[in-house]
Amino acid sequence: MNDRTSNPGTPHPATSHPEWDKLLSNFNKLLGMTILEWSEGAATLAVDLDERHQNRSGVAHGGVFMTMMDAAGGYAGCYCPHPGRVRRTLSLSLNTSFLAAGRRGRVFARARVRGGGTKIYVSTIEVSDETGTLLAIGEGVYRYRTGSEKPEGVPVDS
Repeated sequence: MNDRTSNPGTPHPATSHPEWDKLLSNFNKLLGMTILEWSEGAATLAVDLDERHQNRSGVAHGGVFMTMMDAAGGYAGCYCPHPGRVRRTLSLSLNTSFLAAGRRGRVFARARVRGGGTKIYVSTIEVSDETGTLLAIGEGVYRYRTGSEKPEGVPVDS
């Protein structure tokens, strides 16, 4: 995870894996979200901010950052390396602290799973801009949807 002292020049892929963005919800697509990095316990999402994302004060609406954080935290716990299998979660809670305003350009939501069990997990999420400035931080609690707890296809009791 980045902080203000991290290298802001960390490269990020310009586009995501073509199959990953098919998994985004229609709402996330409406915001222009894309999945840049996704692996076991981690996810990085991006949105290119423009005037559509601004609030009345001319800065990015906090709801954009919260939506990115919620999605990134959920994806961090849902990666499954087995083709054709999908893990799904639902959000139980999301704590957010806004630290700086985002205006235009690409912003990133980086999440990593901190811990959890077979049904519930916790993700830590940070939103930063292209310069590495930390815009928001948070923590989300997620619950696996029934049948999603075992990505290896092990039967789950109903």
